Amino acid sequence: MTDSRTKPLTDDELMERYIELDPIGRDRARIRHDGVPVWALIGNLRVAGNPAQVAQDYGISDEAMQAALVYYRRNRDVIDARLTLNEAR
Repeated sequence: MTDSRTKPLTDDELMERYIELDPIGRDRARIRHDGVPVWALIGNLRVAGNPAQVAQDYGISDEAMQAALVYYRRNRDVIDARLTLNEAR
């Protein structure tokens, strides 16, 4: 966690701390220790529109949600494809 006395984490630090990659595919990345898939967070963010609300709904920290957003920005193509595939089912 960060507070007023510490410097905020960089995008790379957030990813290293909170994102667990999966060797099967970039669309399967998840929040470390919680196991929440990044695609699920992003999909719910599209509905809720509020990252803090999504973090609360999934029981993850705001920093973990920020890490998911960083991961999404860097891997938008595969996450969007995963969400499109899920919607087609």
